[in-house]
Amino acid sequence: MQNNRRTFLKGSAAALTGAICATKAPYVFAKKTVTLRVMGTHVTLQEPLRRRAMQELGIDIRFEPMGSAAVLQKASADPASFDLYEQWSDSINVLWYAGAIQALDVDRLTYWHEINDLTKTGKISPDAQTAAGDAPNKILFVQNDGLLGPKPTKQISFMPYVHNVDSFGYDTRVIAEAKGYTEESWGWLLDDANRGKVGLVNAPTIGIFDAALAAQAQGLVRFNDIGNMTIAELDQLFTVLIEKKQSGHFAGFWTSVPQSVEFMVNRRVNIQSMFSPGVTACKGQGIPVRYAAPKEGYRAWHGVMCLSSKTTGYVKDAAYEYMNWWLSGYPGAFIARQGYYISNPQRSRPLMSEAEWDYWYEGQEARAGLTGTDGKLSVKAGERRDGGSYTKRFSNIAVWNTVMDNYDYSLDRWYEFLNA
Repeated sequence: MQNNRRTFLKGSAAALTGAICATKAPYVFAKKTVTLRVMGTHVTLQEPLRRRAMQELGIDIRFEPMGSAAVLQKASADPASFDLYEQWSDSINVLWYAGAIQALDVDRLTYWHEINDLTKTGKISPDAQTAAGDAPNKILFVQNDGLLGPKPTKQISFMPYVHNVDSFGYDTRVIAEAKGYTEESWGWLLDDANRGKVGLVNAPTIGIFDAALAAQAQGLVRFNDIGNMTIAELDQLFTVLIEKKQSGHFAGFWTSVPQSVEFMVNRRVNIQSMFSPGVTACKGQGIPVRYAAPKEGYRAWHGVMCLSSKTTGYVKDAAYEYMNWWLSGYPGAFIARQGYYISNPQRSRPLMSEAEWDYWYEGQEARAGLTGTDGKLSVKAGERRDGGSYTKRFSNIAVWNTVMDNYDYSLDRWYEFLNA
């Protein structure tokens, strides 16, 4: 099975990226002038973080943010175009089996011992529900045969850092606020009551699960394993989605967090797939968006920081410095203000106010107004975080973002859906 999966994923990477071959001369830098190129999405590649890292590390850092599908395509096709890659765990299998990234040595990661059980075992606590799909521990460790698996080793495919659970956001001016975990449902995305005002994230390895969870909640399709759908199940799902699209059900498909915010601010949509920074940004602009806690469970993701297979020498050393910086405290506190968690949260806790920690991590009522990463008020005093505490949210996962065995086929069907 593993050999077949490796063969499949190699083919998937080729199908995704095409036959692009890029070679460049080796980089030769003095330590003090090294430039680190970081490719990723707008979610983590934020200017305040870049400036802070350059100041503290004394290196030149260049960010290249793109949409999630575009960044995966470029990175897997041309590993010489970046030094570090920041995205989500569903990209790991494609990158690893395309030869785009190299293994990381855990002995060079200063805070490896502080990383919590969510990454290393796939569960935030022993009694958390077991979710479908590729939990991060399943694709973290490099096994003796070169494959990725859950058995701990001294080499890993990515450095764990930011992570969260995703769902959908809805405008409470239009859709009445409901109770999380008992009333809110993924099925709302395909409810005829929201026809013409629904948005989906345009990322095949993410949006497909939002749509599948919605279709299953509506009783339109039943999956044996939603984290690894069969060809027949995919056909049933896309028959439903294409019919919905052709009837005008969907208002748009967003490719970046800023675009998702624009959809809500302009009232193009009333309900849509959302990431936490988008919800925070909407609230900062006075849009009353609630981030649902679906009764079916969340779609979870884990951030990955990966080292290009082409990166060597001083640049590689700088890459490790930057990775260690991300777990050193400040970045974790910073991204908590957009609703994201860090893999070693206790190191960031002293850099957050008690009110911030209690709201973002403990799910308690905000004792004061809290600002987001943009400095704008995003949480009013008296509010509670949608979905509750870190432990509660990560104990209710339906599926992890995953590259399925039938990824190639799902990709073809996804683009057929978009073009229908």
